[in-house]
Amino acid sequence: MDSNETNRPLTEVPMDKTPETLVSSPAQAEENNTMYVPKQTKEEVIKRLKELNEDACNADKQELDLLKQTFYKLHKAEQETARKTFIEAGGAPEAFVMPSDDSESRFKEAMSSIKEKRSAMLAEQEKEKEENLQKKLAIIEKLKELSESHDDANKAYNEFKKLQQEWNEIKQVPAAKINELWKNYQLYAEKFYDLIKLNNEFREYDFKKNLEIKLHLCEAAEKLANEEDIISAFHQLQKLHQEFRDTGPVAKELREEIWTRFKTASTTVNRRHQQHFEALKEKEQRNLDEKTVICEIVETMEYDTFTTFQDWENKTQEVIALQAKWKTIGYAPQKMNVKIFERFRSACDEFFKRKAEFFKSVKENMSGNLEKKKELCEKAEALKNSTDWKTTAEVLSKLQKEWKTIGPVPKKYSEMIWKRFIGACDYFFDQKNKATSSQRSVEQENMVLKKEIIEKLNAINAQETPEEDADNTIRELMKEWNTIGHVPFKEKDKLYKQYHAIIDKLFDKLNLSASQKKLSNFKSNIGKEGNIYREREKLVRAYENMKNEIQTYENNLGFLTSSSKKGSNLVTEMNRKVEKLKADLELILKKIEIIDQSMSKE
Repeated sequence: MDSNETNRPLTEVPMDKTPETLVSSPAQAEENNTMYVPKQTKEEVIKRLKELNEDACNADKQELDLLKQTFYKLHKAEQETARKTFIEAGGAPEAFVMPSDDSESRFKEAMSSIKEKRSAMLAEQEKEKEENLQKKLAIIEKLKELSESHDDANKAYNEFKKLQQEWNEIKQVPAAKINELWKNYQLYAEKFYDLIKLNNEFREYDFKKNLEIKLHLCEAAEKLANEEDIISAFHQLQKLHQEFRDTGPVAKELREEIWTRFKTASTTVNRRHQQHFEALKEKEQRNLDEKTVICEIVETMEYDTFTTFQDWENKTQEVIALQAKWKTIGYAPQKMNVKIFERFRSACDEFFKRKAEFFKSVKENMSGNLEKKKELCEKAEALKNSTDWKTTAEVLSKLQKEWKTIGPVPKKYSEMIWKRFIGACDYFFDQKNKATSSQRSVEQENMVLKKEIIEKLNAINAQETPEEDADNTIRELMKEWNTIGHVPFKEKDKLYKQYHAIIDKLFDKLNLSASQKKLSNFKSNIGKEGNIYREREKLVRAYENMKNEIQTYENNLGFLTSSSKKGSNLVTEMNRKVEKLKADLELILKKIEIIDQSMSKE
């Protein structure tokens, strides 16, 4: 990933990037067990192909496949970008035509050249293998004749050694014929030694020499059991097998023993090789399972429930955490690796697309909200000089309530529009207060009473050890506060803040939990805010929704592991949310109990 893109979400990574870590060379790729992506532009891919074309016969097929994949990812990304730019500029999608570009034809030309050279090389190799096969079949026929001949032993032996040398000088044959050829060769070679009446000196010398070679091959095969590089051990074993086949027979009584020893060593190496790939396959399957779970988490997000900026921000952090978790998981099986990445990227793209649409919609709504609030400002300004105190006060109160129902406006206008509206309202109520001095007198008295309650609460707070009935005293003062009427409008917010600040301190000092305070306030205000039956239904619905949300989080937690630091942070954060939801759930249950008790008393 480019240096200026390190902090971008996965969905913003350019389309030409590969799904896994990029490295700079095949050697580094092999060392890190990662994909080798040599170039990042189409021209560099073509340049690399031309370099490989110089020695096409020795070009690595995996690198060729990766270069092809990289080129078409880049090509597709360019097409999508051009199409998007065309449409955004006002063009009709069906009228889009890709700008001319000869890079694809040059790419195909280079690939075609490499393919032709490699095809010619493979054809030549196959032709050579077939010719070698015929040569070895001819040697076997001659060995067969020798094994059935009763001519001069020395002459037959010399002929046999000559055929044996010719056999060893012939290299590759078709893979499907290797075992059959070797078995026939061994059969007639052994038959020659067994049946032809050779001089014992020749025979024993040859057997002894072959035994030394095969014992050495057995020892080499046995040492491979301790070779750390399992793949290298397997390839070395194939070479040892070829040498074993090319070596002549040993004494008849030792043949079974020496072959069993070599075969046992070979079985150990082959078993390690098989187990290695089985373990790798299991690991890749586990990786696929983990990645599938992450895909499902992103795919099953309930977009309809994201209605605020904070909702989207919280989910964005979750998606970014899942992307970080994804990067800690290794490869999936080869046939699924690209598919599962495309699935994850598609889910992330969908999330960020929905997020962009939400923000665009909110921006449009903000402009509409600004116009609505300007209309309210104009209405308030038209009424601020009215002397119809009661009617106008009611109208302005409705305007203030309507103001609260209107959503946010662009930040740069927020304070200005609010000051304009509240200024008109304050002006009217100031004039109204001046004209209704008797009412102001009552408000002044109420203010004195509320200040006295605040002083009493401060006195309780000043005590190092509150009295035993301090809790009851506080609650009585809270009830008294609620019975006192309005205070002067300008003093309202100040007194409210003082009162709630000292109440919070006292509740903390008396070790009352936040949930207890909420319950206490709920109990004090029950029935004041409307129909308690409707309030109970509202709480029950909130309870069911919260239970479903907890279930969703717990299901997701069951699929995640904390093997990495980033994965652990994600699990910790989700656990914290579950605990908070459970505490809120308990509070709702207690509120429902309070309502039920209140209803039973009625």
